[in-house]
Amino acid sequence: MFIIDKIKTIYRSRLLISNLVSRELKARYRGSVLGFLWTFLNPLLLMLVYTLAFGIILKPRYPIPELKTALDYSLFLFTGLLPWIWFSSSIIEAGNVLSIHGALIKKVLFPVEVLPIMTVTANFINFLLGLPILILFFIILGHPLTWYVFFAIPVMIVQFFFTLGLGFFVAALTVHFKDVQNLIANFLTLWFFGTPIIYPFNFEPILKSKLIKTALLLNPLTHIIEGYQYSFFFGSLPHWKKLTVTFIVSFLFFLLGYYFFDRVKDTFAEEV
Repeated sequence: MFIIDKIKTIYRSRLLISNLVSRELKARYRGSVLGFLWTFLNPLLLMLVYTLAFGIILKPRYPIPELKTALDYSLFLFTGLLPWIWFSSSIIEAGNVLSIHGALIKKVLFPVEVLPIMTVTANFINFLLGLPILILFFIILGHPLTWYVFFAIPVMIVQFFFTLGLGFFVAALTVHFKDVQNLIANFLTLWFFGTPIIYPFNFEPILKSKLIKTALLLNPLTHIIEGYQYSFFFGSLPHWKKLTVTFIVSFLFFLLGYYFFDRVKDTFAEEV
């Protein structure tokens, strides 16, 4: 069976994936003064920029009691930004990963599917390293964390499968169609604003527009980001029905992405 054989291939390549992820993380900030500290500083600086723009300058008035001040908004924003950075960075890098590692692809016995896996996993580790910063801010600002934070773990699993599935598609398509990389960058910007990160899902203008509300409900990242927001910021159980459906969709998307990648991988050596 296809999926069983491919899972076995990934399992046999686990040490290779681990080594590639380690090398990738070390190479990212090699030569910079602050080095690995940028793993923590990048999401922090991004949070400060968005907080300044959307929390102070624009001064949003959201119809939910949990968002009363700019500091509350900062925590809400950071909770959604961290998983978004993991997702968007993985997709953008997946578009380049096959070209960057062209020499490896041309080796006969190299399992090329480990490259998108490496990209998503490396960004996942960056995401995990950013979580202590998020938790620290919750503590400093006096926003209580509850045991519901542990429900973020299944949300991470859902996001991993969805991100990896899309990563397989993007990696395979970009090898043959270079314009995909530019399209992805612009599409991710639209996707960001179409996901409840800088605003809550129950933002009043959204509730008034049936079209926008339907689009958000059909967006898998809506339910993934909401899962983090409920687990961390709101301190309550995520919407399990929505998250379960999202997991099924994400896993099917992963299978389709992997299948498509496997079908065209023999052509990669000629294109890179």
